[in-house]
Amino acid sequence: MPNYLAPDIYIEEVSGGARPIQAVGTSTAGFVGVAPDAKAHLNVATPINNWSEFGREFAPEGSTSTPLSQAVYGFFLNGGRRCYVVNVGAGNGVTGGAKERVGLQVLEQVDEIAIVAIPGFTDAASYDAALSHCEKLQDRVAILDAPADVSDISSLTRVASVPARKPAEGSGGAAESGKAAGVRPRQSDGGYGAFYFPWITVRDPLSGEVVNVPPGGHVAGIWARTDATRGVHKAPANEAIRGALNVTYLLTREEQGELNQAGINCIRFFPREGIRVWGARTLAAGSSEWRYINVRRLFNMIEESIALSTRWIVFEPNDRTLWKSIRRDVNAFLTRIWRDGALMGSTPEEAFFVRCDEETNPPDMIDAGIVVTLIGIAPVKPAEFIVFRISQAASGPKIEA
Repeated sequence: MPNYLAPDIYIEEVSGGARPIQAVGTSTAGFVGVAPDAKAHLNVATPINNWSEFGREFAPEGSTSTPLSQAVYGFFLNGGRRCYVVNVGAGNGVTGGAKERVGLQVLEQVDEIAIVAIPGFTDAASYDAALSHCEKLQDRVAILDAPADVSDISSLTRVASVPARKPAEGSGGAAESGKAAGVRPRQSDGGYGAFYFPWITVRDPLSGEVVNVPPGGHVAGIWARTDATRGVHKAPANEAIRGALNVTYLLTREEQGELNQAGINCIRFFPREGIRVWGARTLAAGSSEWRYINVRRLFNMIEESIALSTRWIVFEPNDRTLWKSIRRDVNAFLTRIWRDGALMGSTPEEAFFVRCDEETNPPDMIDAGIVVTLIGIAPVKPAEFIVFRISQAASGPKIEA
C-alpha cells in the first residue's frame, strides 16, 4: 500500500486479474529433405511463406524436382500458409536415417512447428527418426509416406525393420535376410505419427511432367486447411487433394478395412468425389485413446497453450488466491474451446473440469514448491463408421377410431 501523506486525489492502476490463455498455432509444418539446390541453406531451418519464396531459396531456374520440392508445393497448393524447410543435402555417404536425424534436430529449435514431414524417406530408420522427434517434443505430429512400390498390400500391416547385419563367417548366427519384415512404421503409443498410402500422381511444379509423388506434403496442407476452416478438432479426412490426378494403387473397401485396423490412412479414388484422404488414424494401437489424429493434435494445442500462457504462475505465492486464478483462466480457455465445438457435452460442465484446491495441493506438495491442477477433457471423436439401419414397414391407410 503506498504512503499517502498530502491530501489529494490519487489514481492507481489495478489489474483486473484475468490473464487470457491464447491458443497456439497448429498449422505450421516442418519439412526435412533434399532440396533441388542441394547446397542451399544446408541444415538450416528456413521459414517459407509461399511457393515462390521456396523457388527463390531452394530451386533456381533449371532445377530438377525432388520429393522435398514436390511436398512443399503440395503443402501450399492444399491450403498451407507457413512452413520451415531444412535441406539436408544430397550424398555425403550418410545412410540409415542419420541425415534426417540431423535435420530433425534443427527443427527442435522451432517451437512454432506442429506438423513434421520427411518427404522422400520411407525406410525404417527414417520413420523411427521422425516418430522419436515428435515423441520427444510432444507438440507436433509426423506425417509418414508409404514406399513408392508396394506390391503386397499385406506387407503394409507389418512393421518395417532394418535388415540384420550378416554375421561373421563361422559365427553360427542367422544369415541376413536381405529385406525388411514389412513396410509400416513402428507403433507410436502416444499417437505422434500418421501413415498414408498410396502415392499420388501430380503435375511436377518445376518440369510440368506428370509424376508420382509421396502424398505427405499434400496431406500436411490439408491438415493446415482443415485447421483454418474447421479447427484442429476436425479430423483431416474426407478432404479432396488439390493437384492429385490419380493414385498409384486403387484400393477396395475390403483392402482398406484391413489397412484401417493397422492405423494406415488410405487415399482413395471415388468416381463422383475424386481423390480424397479417407482415413484419420494415428500409429497408436487401435484400442488407444490416441488413435485419432484430431484428438492427438487437439491435446497438443491445449497442452502447449496452457503451458505458454501460465508462466506468470511461477514463483507466485502458492495459496488459495493462486488456485482460484488458475481455475478462472483455464476454465475460460476451455470454455472457448468447447464453444468452438472441440469438446463433447451440451454444457461446459459436461465437456471438461478443472480442479486446483486443497485436495490437489496438500501441505506436502506446497512445501515442495509444487502447485497441481487436474484437468479433464472430453474431446469429440470423428464419425468413422456411418450406419443406417433400414427395414421394411407395412404400408396402408392409417385408421383412426
